[in-house]
Amino acid sequence: MTLPPEWNEQSFVQIVFPHNKTDWNQYLEEALETFVNIAKTISKYQKCLIITKNLVQAKSFFSHLDNLIFVQLDTNDTWSRDFGAITVQNKNEFIALDFEFNAWGKKFPYNLDNKITQKLKNTSLLELYKHKSIPFVLEGGSIDSNGNGIILTTKCLLEKNRNPDLTQNEIEKKLLEYFGATKILWLNNGYLEGDDTDSHIDTLARFVSEDTIVYQSCEDENDIHYRELKKMENELLNFTQLNGNKFKIIALPWIQAKYYLNERLPATYANFLIINGAVLVPIYDDKNDKKALEIFKNIFPKRDIIGIDCQVLLRQHGSLHCVTMQYPKIQKEF
Repeated sequence: MTLPPEWNEQSFVQIVFPHNKTDWNQYLEEALETFVNIAKTISKYQKCLIITKNLVQAKSFFSHLDNLIFVQLDTNDTWSRDFGAITVQNKNEFIALDFEFNAWGKKFPYNLDNKITQKLKNTSLLELYKHKSIPFVLEGGSIDSNGNGIILTTKCLLEKNRNPDLTQNEIEKKLLEYFGATKILWLNNGYLEGDDTDSHIDTLARFVSEDTIVYQSCEDENDIHYRELKKMENELLNFTQLNGNKFKIIALPWIQAKYYLNERLPATYANFLIINGAVLVPIYDDKNDKKALEIFKNIFPKRDIIGIDCQVLLRQHGSLHCVTMQYPKIQKEF
């Protein structure tokens, strides 16, 4: 059993469009423009599943529907990374693990989003993925895999708003079991102001290969994040692989403080998405956008590097990776 890394070949990426009954309603047109841009970009490389409350409207945003699959479902919100299935591989079998989703500790409504994977399991999309419901609260954005037995996570999993009756050791045992992992790396430090997730790993540090981690750094000594992200950097420097070697770590540049209605927003370049043939990188009209894209070009020389303006996503305290979920490749065309 393994949790495939994101750079493995994919069948499709799931995305959920916002609607007028979500918190996006106050700037729905801007939000939809960003979601459509993400879907169009993905569809140039592979299939994209769009879950929408309004099927007619969603299709109207596209001049052609190549590589686009639409499913009409009612939803609370748009965070596919956290309520979407987490797919593991057991030899030639792929299992869509359907964990419990409680909106990061019942902070927001979640009853509809928690049922999405269950509703998808009998569709042609998931018929070749074995479905398994797991009575354990876990969000996809809280874990990252190097594809070789190591899971990277943060202490967000230990928050009492998730699985309050379990100790860290008990949670670790479950992660090792669910994902066929050998080692769990726990980050004790690192956060971004405005983040509702209690510091998901996909906002802070990510594997880009079996032995390399990229992370959100902070070079501004006057910023409130500086000390905490330095502590996180030191942790990453001391993490070891299964062979005992340390990981190569690559710093992502800091983003100037972003605000909306006087609220600090959790801007991060670590919230990128790897797809077949490309890497989609969130950008924020920041002076370091270009530098971040160059770093990713050096990391992934054989993939296209595409910047996606995610400023509107920040207003709901997330970014590019948060609104997407990939499904590993199986031998079937949809």
